[in-house]
Amino acid sequence: MSTFGKKTGPDQEYLPQFDEPIVTPFRSALMARIGPKDTKPEMVVRRAAHALGYRFRLHCRDMPGTPDLVFPRLKKVVFVHGCFWHRHPGCRHTSTPKTRREFWEEKFARNVERDAKKIAQLQDSGWDVLTIWECETRDGGRLIVDLQNWLVG
Repeated sequence: MSTFGKKTGPDQEYLPQFDEPIVTPFRSALMARIGPKDTKPEMVVRRAAHALGYRFRLHCRDMPGTPDLVFPRLKKVVFVHGCFWHRHPGCRHTSTPKTRREFWEEKFARNVERDAKKIAQLQDSGWDVLTIWECETRDGGRLIVDLQNWLVG
């Protein structure tokens, strides 16, 4: 519940009324901690690929989209996407925040558009691209089988 437009204490003035709630410093700090690399789902995929005997490069900034794992010898790349941020179709983790809904919908649309563009650029350059979703990393056995089949194929 927002405190805008309400008196917050006995000797405090009324705060102005805003259409959109202001993001609190706590929420901002929480969101800032979400990093672009070395996430738990990415670490699960890296361990699986390594356990299968494959060696790879990490976060190649000279490639479109900065893939999470790059297998140069195989000409294959892997993106490990969070279901929330990259909008995994049909996943229960793909929710939209109730506050500032328009902002979030625009942000998510830009993310999805950028992902598609970067994947197309890689494929046009001859790279085989696999996207592994965060929810798919929860079943380690299936992940290893799927990853092995894709790397061999």
